[in-house]
Amino acid sequence: MQIINLNNNLPHKKEEEFLKIDFSNLFDFDFKDKKILDLKTDSNISFLEQEDKENYESKLFSITNSLDKNQKVLKIEKDTNEPIVLVNSLKENSTLFSNNLLIEVKDGVKASIIEVFASSSKYSAIFANRVIKLGKNSSLEYVKNQDISSSNSLVFACKSVQDDKSNLEISNFELGDGFVVNSFENKIDSLNVNYELNGLNKLRDKANTSTLVRTTHNNENSRSNINYKNSLLDNSRAVVKIKSIVTQTGLYSKAFQNCNSILLSNDAVVFAQPFLEIFIDELEASHGTTTGTLDKDQLYYLQSRGIPKDEAYNILLEAFESSIKDNLKDEKLKEFVENYKKESFI
Repeated sequence: MQIINLNNNLPHKKEEEFLKIDFSNLFDFDFKDKKILDLKTDSNISFLEQEDKENYESKLFSITNSLDKNQKVLKIEKDTNEPIVLVNSLKENSTLFSNNLLIEVKDGVKASIIEVFASSSKYSAIFANRVIKLGKNSSLEYVKNQDISSSNSLVFACKSVQDDKSNLEISNFELGDGFVVNSFENKIDSLNVNYELNGLNKLRDKANTSTLVRTTHNNENSRSNINYKNSLLDNSRAVVKIKSIVTQTGLYSKAFQNCNSILLSNDAVVFAQPFLEIFIDELEASHGTTTGTLDKDQLYYLQSRGIPKDEAYNILLEAFESSIKDNLKDEKLKEFVENYKKESFI
């Protein structure tokens, strides 16, 4: 079973959106089986189910829907005292998994969610669609932890829909060694919306992770802040493409983008492309990207204070990477990220 035979609307690396991303090994692979992956949770959570009738901009959503049009629905109608934990665990070899989840946070509700993608399988893949809908004056902190093994793949497509005065903060931690493509789209049509997307690509070995972000400001007084860090070692590779659009109706918007990369080996590769498309003057906007290595002067300074070279190296690297974790406001989310161990989820 090959993905290339299941869907006629597949992304291609020659398309502008997917430049620098090579799907061929994934789309041509012959999977032995196809399954819907059950979401596991340690909370007293029940899911509704419906047909997915959402309209999406990215082609990536259509792949999951070609595998299965059913969408689970998680409705959050009251504040969460503890984060809701959702686990996607790939355990069967050569299997094409998919699942589709709509998260609805009702008006005025404050919630937090942790979602984990982990694997002990070989040569398997998961296509996961996520839609996050926030009601008026609601707030959601959502953490995604990806930790799949080297021969596995994940295509994660997330669409956000926010009502007036809602707050959405997504933190995306990429820790695995496989092939990963993330898509985050948010068309902001409401007033006074706050949207934050913070990401850490901590990649080793031959990990290959791409992140595509598209945010459109269509209404007044909205704010988006996209902030990514890449920490790349060995033969790892990261692509980060961030596009923010402020239309003529997006008056007084604030659109910020930032992407910083540290290359820890000669063979690590990063392609970072922040892009702003602005049609008005009444706004605040900025974008920037940096690529380099750990600061040699800082390393020398720490060593001059009696700190061994390897320890000094780790101190500087931890300081760079931890800034994404430090953006988490819910201390229980921060505690989860700090204490995370893959073995607990496979």
